[in-house]
Amino acid sequence: MECHFWKIFALSSAVKILLIPSPHSTDFEVHRNWLAITHSLPISKWYYENTSNWTLDYPPFFAYFEWLLSYAASFVDPQMVVVTNLNYASTATIYFQRCSVIIMDLVFALGVRRSLRALKITQSSPQSFAAAMLLLFNVGLLFVDHMHFQYNGFLFGILLLSISFLLEERYLLSAFTFATLLMFKHIFLYMAPAFAVYLLKFYCLDSKCARNAIICIVKLAVVGLTPIVAAFGPFYNQIDQVFSRLFPFKRGLTHAYWAPNFWALYNTADKVAAKLLRIPSTTGPSTTSGLVQEFEPQFLPNITPRTTFVLTLLFMLPILIKLFAYTSKSESKATFLRAVVICSCSSFMFGWHVHEKALLMCLLPLCLLFVLHSTDATYAYWLSIFGYFSLFPLLHQSCVLLLRYALYLAYVAFMYGQLANLYPNERQTKLHALEKLYTVGCVLIPLYEHFISPLLHLDEKLPFLPLLLTSLYCGLAVTYFFIRYYLHALAISPSASFTSKTNFKPNTTTTKTVKAKDNSKSKLFKSKLKAQ
Repeated sequence: MECHFWKIFALSSAVKILLIPSPHSTDFEVHRNWLAITHSLPISKWYYENTSNWTLDYPPFFAYFEWLLSYAASFVDPQMVVVTNLNYASTATIYFQRCSVIIMDLVFALGVRRSLRALKITQSSPQSFAAAMLLLFNVGLLFVDHMHFQYNGFLFGILLLSISFLLEERYLLSAFTFATLLMFKHIFLYMAPAFAVYLLKFYCLDSKCARNAIICIVKLAVVGLTPIVAAFGPFYNQIDQVFSRLFPFKRGLTHAYWAPNFWALYNTADKVAAKLLRIPSTTGPSTTSGLVQEFEPQFLPNITPRTTFVLTLLFMLPILIKLFAYTSKSESKATFLRAVVICSCSSFMFGWHVHEKALLMCLLPLCLLFVLHSTDATYAYWLSIFGYFSLFPLLHQSCVLLLRYALYLAYVAFMYGQLANLYPNERQTKLHALEKLYTVGCVLIPLYEHFISPLLHLDEKLPFLPLLLTSLYCGLAVTYFFIRYYLHALAISPSASFTSKTNFKPNTTTTKTVKAKDNSKSKLFKSKLKAQ
């Protein structure tokens, strides 16, 4: 695995380098501004600075990361780290920021490598090749990090490191790594319940190990709180200000572009109901105006942050109860990975002001489950079709349309090929007729957006319609995944054990060949006995 893994990583890095000239989003200016804030201002002013609209709203460890990065940035182009240079994007700045993302992806590669080793996936096996390709060439990360522009790769690398430590039963190290991750990006709190329940049951309360539960809980608390104290310590006298930046509830229930979740369906239902009932539209901007702020529905009840929190927690409970009360040690690690996916998906479906990019928190852990179980692989394939498709509005510039479709189709085709290769005779890996029919929408929506809408001049009358169609259509598909996969995770039998060197069903043709050889050897042995 060592050889082909690092070759795949080198090849993926080369592809990312080729994507450097891609148009960047406002997030590019967000991170340039954060470089300037942390470099030019004292730490006491980081979370107060508001010259730009893109104020610092990540936890302190990410601010420290930007601070360290800013010293290299100041050598490359000193104007890059001037706070008042809004929307500054010199060639040197573009290459510096793009390359910094590529270099930090080394952390992601280390996380992937350790996760595969922790899962005891046989070296040089088809499973390790499939997982490495799906993760290192993940099209969602290519879209969001290397075209749109963000730093998700190394954050997911820290997540995978934490998962790998937990799978290896290095519990305290896993807790420390995950707590560190939260201090880089607090959105990973969505996964925290799965980690907390697993550590409580299999570290603190494991009756088979001679551990004192109280001492274990104290150890976990100390280990978990250490990164938090280190992060927030310098901001002890401005905690309220920092938290107001980290949790900006005034941004509204949904983002300007609706993430494909339950609230996209809710907003659409509200719009349709208001239209059918001829409810006059409110004055001022609405949910389809493209602004980030609070709006009230025209017909359906208004949703508060507390409502979304309660719904999210309620939908997490079944899988957490299974993990804690109905999971043995032999099946615990498979159930834990599924719990991570479901907790992330629950938060994505019902969370407050969710971004479409948050679906990566479901899609990337599913890449590991893809090579562990055929049914998980099928659901991962379904969610990938619509999850990565839902990211298209992030890359709306005409010059990248062909590239985004090419990368998307290549990734989905590769995933389909690996599905057929790893599970050649599994019926459940095939989509049903209605599921196949539903995927046709991924062709019809672009046809409308790029051909029908301009031809009929609907792009001027209904400019938001392609975004609404994408959110609604993908939202229905993600909801379907959420329900079906949840039922699968709750009902699955304890067959996914991680104790053997490989955890995969052998290729049927290979098995038949081995059996045939064994039968021929048996007949030869019997004939020799008769001769004697």
